[in-house]
Amino acid sequence: MIEIIPALHIKHDKMKHIKFTLFAVFQLLILTGVKAQQSKPAAASNDDRGYTIKVGDQAPDDFELVLTDGTKTSLKKLRGKIVVLQFTASWCSVCREEIPHLENEVWKAFKDKNVVLIGIDRDEPLAKVQKYHQDMHVTYPFALDPGANIFGRFADKKSGVTRNVVIDANGKIIYLTRLYDNNEFNGMVKEIGKLVN
Repeated sequence: MIEIIPALHIKHDKMKHIKFTLFAVFQLLILTGVKAQQSKPAAASNDDRGYTIKVGDQAPDDFELVLTDGTKTSLKKLRGKIVVLQFTASWCSVCREEIPHLENEVWKAFKDKNVVLIGIDRDEPLAKVQKYHQDMHVTYPFALDPGANIFGRFADKKSGVTRNVVIDANGKIIYLTRLYDNNEFNGMVKEIGKLVN
């Protein structure tokens, strides 16, 4: 009888130790998971569609836009105007679907009301961008974006094109679109309409 009690006591202590260890491991896993969620990259925390900027931010303006006709401009030069930057590429079928709507519902509707629309072609050579512009029968200008460096100021370079950034006359971002969604596109047109009135 005397020998059984110490043996039970040892088993009980081991069981307490195992429970404590499991509890500590469980707590560590929870804390690690919380920390991983808190340390998401800025792009993911700002917009799950790949944007690194958000509505209300000042638009990055530390770059020059070289248009397909050789002229140059920048967001700094366009300050005082409402600017729509359309990120596009010739290989993008959704972009091709959206372009006629941009041409008619944004460019033709607002070009005489202090609105500038520029298609920024992602990382394609001049000849290809000029052909794309011609094939799509658009009258608003296209700009080049070698290395997708302009794109990278607004969105993660690993994310896709077919996106529009609407910037007000003071350089503030007021609307963002991704892919071509009728409701989102119509919302953008309404926001531009509010700005021009």
